[in-house]
Amino acid sequence: LCIRKLKGPIMDNPHDPDVNFKLDIGTAQPEPTIHTRGQWSSKIEFLLAVAGQIIGLGNVWRFPYLCYKNGGGVFFIPYILFLFACGIPLFLLETSLGQYTKQGGITCWKKICPLFEGLGYCSEVVVLYSSIYYIIILAWAFLYLFSSFNSELPWASCKNSWNTETCVEFDGKADYFNMTVYENATSPVREFWERRVLNITGNIHEMGNIRWELALCLLLSWIICYFCVWKGVKSTGKVVYFTATFPYVMLAVLLVRGLTLPGAIDGIKFYLYPDPSRLADPQVWMDAGTQIFYSYAICIGCLIALGSYNKYNNDCYKDCVYLCLLNSGTSFVAGFAIFSALGFMAYEQNTDISKVAESGPGLAFIAYPRAVAMMPFPQLWAVFFFVMIILLGLDSEVGSVLFCGGFFLGGDN
Repeated sequence: LCIRKLKGPIMDNPHDPDVNFKLDIGTAQPEPTIHTRGQWSSKIEFLLAVAGQIIGLGNVWRFPYLCYKNGGGVFFIPYILFLFACGIPLFLLETSLGQYTKQGGITCWKKICPLFEGLGYCSEVVVLYSSIYYIIILAWAFLYLFSSFNSELPWASCKNSWNTETCVEFDGKADYFNMTVYENATSPVREFWERRVLNITGNIHEMGNIRWELALCLLLSWIICYFCVWKGVKSTGKVVYFTATFPYVMLAVLLVRGLTLPGAIDGIKFYLYPDPSRLADPQVWMDAGTQIFYSYAICIGCLIALGSYNKYNNDCYKDCVYLCLLNSGTSFVAGFAIFSALGFMAYEQNTDISKVAESGPGLAFIAYPRAVAMMPFPQLWAVFFFVMIILLGLDSEVGSVLFCGGFFLGGDN
């Protein structure tokens, strides 16, 4: 019996579960049957892809509002506890599970125990549903972005065809806004959102018309998303060099601009002013835990799928710690950019910041655009803001589509 030394990818990484070979004892000729799973070209591609997946819209429009609502600086106490008790350990668990099994978010559980395969299917359903509604946010952002190139921002005045008689331009600190005649007044930015973008009907029984502008923006979003994933990790790894880094440039620009506005300090005080009594409220702890799971994309399978394209001996522990700190740090810094602008808006309207602070889509499409409309060169800052929103949302959408595509086109490939 003569067994020759095998060279190449088989023996270079003998512990890799994706490399299998057969040896014909009778002929002593190796017949390698190599099944290779796609890999990131470099570690930086993996880091940027995961950063793009976990750092999304929730960092910009949810965390700052939760911090303000739940006691300012004291909210960091439950947040940091959940981060080290749940966030980082589960983040590492999912990433390493994908890396060492070289399987997607469904088949990795089957390798451990066939009964656990249902966990993967449940995660797939959650990601599938979330990717369908998440892409709608990109369509809204694209419509706002295109509208930002007008000579006058369409949500800054009441001179448009969709405005009503109750529309009032709240500009300046005039005292007449407290008069009874303005109790039912609506702002132009809200009318632009409800009547121009969404075209909300009177009740649920009215179907309304197709919003062709939104339909085209939705089509554009899907086309861009397709070209980001059409070659799997090869194309995604190149796209994230731009989509995962450029939002930080936009965030830095908006942060510097926001901190130089009058009233910005008051906004930051509202953002960070500690209220220790809020720690006795269970809702504060629930919000902190929910934000960790929501922001870190835990228990949805995307981290398993992204980690499966790593090299077998990659130091995933160090990667996970860095990514988690980057995620939470981005949320913290984004709060300064958002609340400095909201503080400026409250200063201009001579009102309390609690009346202008919103969360979710209300912050991205009502509160912040309203603040932008009051700044010098509003079109420039509007373009910066919505480009940031689009890129943050696109990164998360690409990760979800990549996970879903692995299921429908073959979970192992």
